[in-house]
Amino acid sequence: MPAPTNTFKQNILAGIRQMGCWVGLAHPYAAEIAGTAGFDWLLIDGEHAPNDLRSISEQIAVLQASDSTVVVRLPNDDTALIKQTLDAGAQTLLIPMVESADQARELVRAVRYPPHGIRGVGYALARASQFAAIPDYFATADKEICLLVQVESKAGLDALDDILAVEGVDGVFIGPADLSVDLGYAPSADAPEIRAIVLDAIDRIAATDKAAGILTLDPEFIAECLAYKATFVAVGIDVLTLAGGLRDLAKNARKAADEL
Repeated sequence: MPAPTNTFKQNILAGIRQMGCWVGLAHPYAAEIAGTAGFDWLLIDGEHAPNDLRSISEQIAVLQASDSTVVVRLPNDDTALIKQTLDAGAQTLLIPMVESADQARELVRAVRYPPHGIRGVGYALARASQFAAIPDYFATADKEICLLVQVESKAGLDALDDILAVEGVDGVFIGPADLSVDLGYAPSADAPEIRAIVLDAIDRIAATDKAAGILTLDPEFIAECLAYKATFVAVGIDVLTLAGGLRDLAKNARKAADEL
């Protein structure tokens, strides 16, 4: 019995668009609600949301019952945390602030078992192997792990071609906010210059065997990124959706009360 098939990895490498949403409320109940929305993938954010390994593990568990694939963004490239998150059942990781081919190669090693990598062999304890119910997990896990690296700085952008040449990196996600700040602009992709840089990066990624990814809430820019063959595109953030909806509700309620 092999490791579960990573359909997200299969789809993005086949060029099949995957539409997703950020999950930052850091609670399994909220993640479970997001899992009913119909997105192809949901990203549990461990970088900017108040998540830890335990809360990430709980959210992975509830989302396994949904039709949405789980992607986990870690806070950094820490090898120990990568190991623990994979053991918790994540098959797709997004690692932020990748700035060189050497860093990308070390990440590939971190998600693979020996002799091709350095992932610790403790899968008998882990949800990843269904607690040792998958006898062939060690032999089959590597090919189902999807490694996405996040390029979001001038250094990363300058190294993009070298990063794209690293075998074992499945996709490159462009982080427009940090990239914009690093290039001296406001923290968004609103500036025409930043949009042009992002679209050029997506074009370069799509010209290789890697998948290109982006997060943007702007419908016009979403369409542009898709036209440039971005494959995994996040179009919303649960925190902002909830906050915006509640603020609109309160505003409308006050307006209705004032009109009486």
